[in-house]
Amino acid sequence: MYCLQAAIATESVLRALTRSTTEAHVVPLGQHLWLLPMTDALFDAVTVPTAPELDGFWKAPAGFDRLLSAGSEAGPVAYVEADYFGGAGTQTAQVWDAGKTVLGLLHLAAGEPSPTSGTPISQALRRLGAAKGTHVDEFAAVGLGRHRNTDDWLLLGGAGGR
Repeated sequence: MYCLQAAIATESVLRALTRSTTEAHVVPLGQHLWLLPMTDALFDAVTVPTAPELDGFWKAPAGFDRLLSAGSEAGPVAYVEADYFGGAGTQTAQVWDAGKTVLGLLHLAAGEPSPTSGTPISQALRRLGAAKGTHVDEFAAVGLGRHRNTDDWLLLGGAGGR
């Protein structure tokens, strides 16, 4: 099983994005990118009850697109989700930059072949500046396979803290 819900950007973008909540913890990836796991506590802290939900995502808090859009004024930011079991699953990604959506909503459903341009998450990472190098894709290149569950990034990955 592999399950991930997270925002990805540079450390400075994610820290600026989450400075108003103590529930946010950023964790380093590779290639100067950092991960903000969407934990249950963070979800509750940043949900805007009267805002619309972010279409196409399973665990994106209502109003989170506004926060991502505003945060992207400092640099590109992606929100990604993946859910796999037994090798089959789904991926969804969207990227904001300069206050606008610049990639996505990209979705790969279970059983669909990966597009020649790469999976949604790899495309989003590429838009953030990641390169696959000698790895199979950008997902592997930045180390997203290091943990199998969103919460494990904090428990096992050594939370980068506020």
